Amino acid sequence: MKLSAIAGVLGFLAVALGAFGAHGLEDRLGQQELGWWQTATLYLLVHAAVSAALGTGDSRWHRAGWLMAAGAALFSGTLYAMALGAPTALGAITPVGGLLMLAGWASLVWSALRV
Repeated sequence: MKLSAIAGVLGFLAVALGAFGAHGLEDRLGQQELGWWQTATLYLLVHAAVSAALGTGDSRWHRAGWLMAAGAALFSGTLYAMALGAPTALGAITPVGGLLMLAGWASLVWSALRV
């Protein structure tokens, strides 16, 4: 599947889940869980947008976009799951998503310096 399509799905999910969190969960979740939800939405939306942009350009940028998309999905997915009641031990996986996002940004820098 194309990076741009995956990024579009992630962006759609970020907006839909953000709205759901703001309007459907505000009275059902505690402050910590709402914080997780908001963080997940922010990171997912930002990295979806960057991944979409990288997916439309030259293929040398695609690695960075794939790393960001995968990292955002993993990072945000674990936060969403924990906010909805999944075991907080799942939080041990969340930093792996963060590392993938960082790797994506580092890959972007590397690719830009090699141009």
